[in-house]
Amino acid sequence: MNSFSSIAATNQTSLAVVAPGIAEALFATALGLVAAIPATLAFNKLSSDLGRYAGRLESFSGEFGAIISRQLDDRG
Repeated sequence: MNSFSSIAATNQTSLAVVAPGIAEALFATALGLVAAIPATLAFNKLSSDLGRYAGRLESFSGEFGAIISRQLDDRG
């Protein structure tokens, strides 16, 4: 917003007036990407790992339920 204010105050749109605002916006974008890309990669890795773990727990619960069911059938 400061860049737009300074452009409006000078009433000019020459490269010398516009360039600092463009450079600031590009720098802010680069910093955002530096934060966003690793966060996205970490989220995808964590999500994948949790999905595999959930599958293992689901498989275990199915097998455990079958074992309990067999033991209850053997008693009865």
